[in-house]
Amino acid sequence: MTTPIDIRSRRWPWPAAAVALGVAFTLAMMAPPDTVQGQLARIMYVHVPAAWLAYLAFTVTLVGSIGYLVTRRLSWDRLAGSSGEVGVYLTALLIALGMIWGKPTWGVWWTWDARLTLTAVMFFVYVGYVALRRTTSDPHGRARRSAVLGVLGVVLIPLVHFSVVWWRTLHQPPSIIRPDGPQIDDPLMLTALLVGTAAFTVVYAALVSKRMELDRLQLALAEARAAADQGVAGDAVAAPDLAEDMGAGR
Repeated sequence: MTTPIDIRSRRWPWPAAAVALGVAFTLAMMAPPDTVQGQLARIMYVHVPAAWLAYLAFTVTLVGSIGYLVTRRLSWDRLAGSSGEVGVYLTALLIALGMIWGKPTWGVWWTWDARLTLTAVMFFVYVGYVALRRTTSDPHGRARRSAVLGVLGVVLIPLVHFSVVWWRTLHQPPSIIRPDGPQIDDPLMLTALLVGTAAFTVVYAALVSKRMELDRLQLALAEARAAADQGVAGDAVAAPDLAEDMGAGR
């Protein structure tokens, strides 16, 4: 007899995520248009937070990977894998919005600019990370293999971020974290951008939380199925047929 698995959700982060996104959207619509780019500049209220949260997601993947390699606890691997998966979606959103912005600004959907190229490389590296986690059903084997890539892949984050400083690129330089302070002069625009980043952080935390919960349930289900397939000790021993034995003794 197998133990039933509780599949009820233990976390309900969606109301907090919805409120955060609602506040961020309201401020983004209240902010004035850019003096040069006009309404097109509103893309940055999603584009920039997506970039920062992609960095955060892959950094958490690094932390979870190191945590597993040190402790061999699957909870760390669950954190690393969930954060990496969410980071891939954020990077895809980042690239898509950048292309939408680039077409009217640069006249092309894509150019092999250093920032764009390195972001694409980062995206495909972590797509490979997610794919690697699906190459085996052994949880510890999966954790060991993916942890190595989770540690090595993080080197792309500083390359992507500082590419606009180290090389001549079409992409604009940093607007927020600068030695001389933020380049955005309008207080409402700066507030909308910072609140948008905070809102995306809440959404990121909600998605990672639910993805970890799903991974835990999948592991519990796999273990329950494996236990059911093994059967109960003694099943192979047949009970004696008393009627046949009595007939043979006559």
